[in-house]
Amino acid sequence: MRNVLLNAQRDGVELEQTQAAIANPASTISRRGFLKVSSAIGAGLVIGFVAPGANKMARAADAKKVVTPNAFLKIAPDNSITIAINRLEFGQGVTTSLSMLIAEELGADWSQVHAELAPAGDIFKDPVFGMQMTGGSSSIANSYTQYREIGAAARAMLISAAAKQWQVTDAECHTENSMVIGPLGYKATFGSLAQAAMALEIPATITLKDAKDFKLIGKPTKRIDSQAKSSGTQQFGIDFSVPNMKVAVVSRAPVFGGTVGNFDATATLAIKGVIGAVKVPTDRGGSGVAVFADGYWPAKQGRDALKVTWNSANVAKVSSDEQFKSFKALVKTPGIVAKKADVSGIAKAAKKISAVYEFPYLAHAPMEPLNCTIDLTDDSCTVWAGSQFQTFDHGAAARTAGLKPEQVTLHTMMAGGGFGRRAVPTSDYIVEAVNVAKAYRAAGKSGPLKVIWSREDDIKGGYYRPSMVHSAEIGFDKQGKMLGWDHSVVGQSIMMGTALEAFSVKDGVDETTIEGLGGKYDVPLKISVHNAQANVPVLWFRSVGNTHTAFVTETLLDEAAHLNGIDPVKYRRSLLGKDNPRHVAALDLAVKISGYETAKLPKGHAFGVALHESFNSVVAYVVEASVTKNVPKLHRVWAGVHCNQVVNPLTIEAQVQGATLMALGTTLPGAEITFNDGVVQQQNFSDYTVARMPDMPIVTVATVPSNDPPTGMGEPGFPALAPAFANAIAKLTGKRLRRLPFDLATA
Repeated sequence: MRNVLLNAQRDGVELEQTQAAIANPASTISRRGFLKVSSAIGAGLVIGFVAPGANKMARAADAKKVVTPNAFLKIAPDNSITIAINRLEFGQGVTTSLSMLIAEELGADWSQVHAELAPAGDIFKDPVFGMQMTGGSSSIANSYTQYREIGAAARAMLISAAAKQWQVTDAECHTENSMVIGPLGYKATFGSLAQAAMALEIPATITLKDAKDFKLIGKPTKRIDSQAKSSGTQQFGIDFSVPNMKVAVVSRAPVFGGTVGNFDATATLAIKGVIGAVKVPTDRGGSGVAVFADGYWPAKQGRDALKVTWNSANVAKVSSDEQFKSFKALVKTPGIVAKKADVSGIAKAAKKISAVYEFPYLAHAPMEPLNCTIDLTDDSCTVWAGSQFQTFDHGAAARTAGLKPEQVTLHTMMAGGGFGRRAVPTSDYIVEAVNVAKAYRAAGKSGPLKVIWSREDDIKGGYYRPSMVHSAEIGFDKQGKMLGWDHSVVGQSIMMGTALEAFSVKDGVDETTIEGLGGKYDVPLKISVHNAQANVPVLWFRSVGNTHTAFVTETLLDEAAHLNGIDPVKYRRSLLGKDNPRHVAALDLAVKISGYETAKLPKGHAFGVALHESFNSVVAYVVEASVTKNVPKLHRVWAGVHCNQVVNPLTIEAQVQGATLMALGTTLPGAEITFNDGVVQQQNFSDYTVARMPDMPIVTVATVPSNDPPTGMGEPGFPALAPAFANAIAKLTGKRLRRLPFDLATA
């Protein structure tokens, strides 16, 4: 998603600016504009922010348009500090890490810092992407300087306010623990200075701290939201309620794009609490039936009682077995060349590896299913949703409601996971919810309405990680030198057919299909692509294309090392060379903390190794695994991470632990979405496998020290785990696993 910005013309972003942001993100955030905002708290310091160059709407000249909610930092007279988070918090910890950046530069007392999720608004757009969004592991990477500068600007204003009161120079003062401290024992709290600071001009020159002076950044810091989440008091979107709110659930066609023929709601309307049932538009040109009720349970019972006849004769129907058969035939034919290399040496190779890999559709399956609350009137629409794409979703809600953007308010709610599912270019679940609200009003009803997806709706509801087939042929000479690597990929494009195609598809190749393939290794790799078509909605999944390209790359390299009698770690080092020091450093760190080169493992256990870069961060894994009666077990995981400057070590550790478990889940039997005649065969965690607590290995995480600007960490922990596990299994069994999820009985 780092390359997925927005529909440039619709949102006012010049194509040249968009392309420049992709090519050189640092260039777009080298200078910023700040603005003071009138305060709803009556007094205090309130600072907003604009990003000239990110998009046409974000100019300092637009300061008069910004109102109180659109402020990044508020310091109240009671010394409380509120920081607005311009992202979605759904478990990755941005409410804490982004707040740490402002608090560090501000010199704040961390115990007085609070965070709130920002609503949709131009001021909150990502300074690189030009849209408000969460994805591509970009939150810290793109806002690192932005948030620090906001804190530094406020610090300078507070110091100036104190210096004027004390009649000393600014240079004689500093901030610490939410106080300005001056000479001769002068001290003043931020709260007492906030109103005076608000009267000052924002400094034209902002000085950031040197990394050696950090007191918060880089230090293990407990999460701001941990108490609320651990006590059960945290309100997620699905918990949200307003007075007089009703609940709707939607009966959707079993085949994507199917429509309602007719329906009988007699039994539905007889259920206590049900207040109506109407036909509504659904995603991909389909239609369904919305059931309205006083609460979720009567709405669900009412839906279960519906009698619906579905029309699906004119839509394509996918069957997984047939699809993989066709993909495997297609992968052997010439495709679109995405990367050129001379692979003619394969024909005369002394040694060869030939392999075909299969990857199924995957559901995101976040713990909190999709939901959206809508309050629609004749001239306004208020939305409460855990949106990853606030800019897209806000615009989609306005268009669907037939309102102007300024008539729509989108509140960002805390979300219980997402992994990409809440960032859909079509805004499918937002559009559906607004359509349901429109139907509700057309039926003579009024007031707020919450549309809730059940677990079954969520898993059967589409926008999956695409299924993929890879074919590889690699040749070596007698000395083990690689003569060529001919690689072909077949799968659905995530971007084709969306508003983002112009920015992410070049010469028929969707970059997300092949990203990470071959890694940074010095190998003669030719890549070809086949863009398959299927009536299955697909979307990015945590680490996007790296979910399959890393597995193929790292298992093939491991196999190549074994074929040529070279230790897999030494083999990777030799192919990385001197041009990839971050990769080597991460690998060496994982090797060191695991004892890979010196430790003796229990009988029947083996090490596995894999390394991958995604979203500009490198994660190397050494894992310890065993196999008993064809059942593999992952015991321990050691991660060497290079993500440049670490903001919060606890967040890095949590991200790697979570990614480890999620990636492990893709290897377990039942971790796949399959189709029969267009119908999804899985519906809940009883038949769609996710990893559980007993599956969790012991995970040790270490980071390579660096003061360079941070890179992404939400997704990079995912790609290398499954191949490291597979490589350990191969060492124990001699079986090279070519398919996810694992099946040793047929390997």
